[in-house]
Amino acid sequence: MIDIGFIGLGTMGRPMAAHLQAVGHRLFLHDINPVAPEFVAGGGVTCKSGREVAQEADAVIIMVPDTPHVEAVLFGKDGVAEGLSKGKIVVDMSSISPLATKVFAKKIEALGADYLDAPVSGGEVGAKAASLTIMVGGPARAFNTMKPVFERMGKNVTHVGGNGDGQTTKVANQIIVALTIEAVGESLLFASKAGADPALVRQALMGGFAASRILEVHGERMVTRNFNPGFRIGLHQKDLNLALEGARALGISLPGTALAQQLFSSCTAHGGEAWDHSALVRALEMMADHEIAAG
Repeated sequence: MIDIGFIGLGTMGRPMAAHLQAVGHRLFLHDINPVAPEFVAGGGVTCKSGREVAQEADAVIIMVPDTPHVEAVLFGKDGVAEGLSKGKIVVDMSSISPLATKVFAKKIEALGADYLDAPVSGGEVGAKAASLTIMVGGPARAFNTMKPVFERMGKNVTHVGGNGDGQTTKVANQIIVALTIEAVGESLLFASKAGADPALVRQALMGGFAASRILEVHGERMVTRNFNPGFRIGLHQKDLNLALEGARALGISLPGTALAQQLFSSCTAHGGEAWDHSALVRALEMMADHEIAAG
């Protein structure tokens, strides 16, 4: 069983690393905050830097918020790149720029190591339940080595292509999620303003062609007014920025994505950066001067 380095033990990384430790992987851990004592009690080794993690582990998993953070972890002072040797594997499970990912992968490969971009979908709930969807880009040999590791953290693990393709898939996922939240919000707002019970409307729609996981989970959040964050608006804004930046580079238009980003921006302007992304509906409610509520 390979030794795993894990850098980034926040909301997502902590339960993901815990699943790996639970099945017997030896962990080498680094984070900007003190490593949780349960990891040390379970045999995990605290490392002072990414370089030390890379020297000790067979594969290094990174789970941090954004592109600049990944770059710093990899190539900053005492970063992962300084500790790599031939045959090791670097896995970035953050959600970052596909274009930057391709650059990072070439630099890591020049050091003799393999690079996988393996962003996830499923949020904190999926991380805790080990039910994440994991979209992997990079060489097949590295994917085959890491697949059993991924399967300890997720249920739907797919090798989608070369480096950058995993991140591209995650951006595509976030476009669909944002636009579907917006559609669910519009439909329940319409129903509520028209005098129907939005909770019963949602229940009826779940039995038809409009049924979706977002209608099920986030539609309920909208009706019950539960916007405690599972996935924060600020993070979804970051992902849609990646989509819109990529669209400009590709010379294509993503009008629905741009609209969803503006609605998120409206929420942020009203103090909602840390709201759950289902709270996009609040931007629609403010325009309508009407709040969805259970009948």
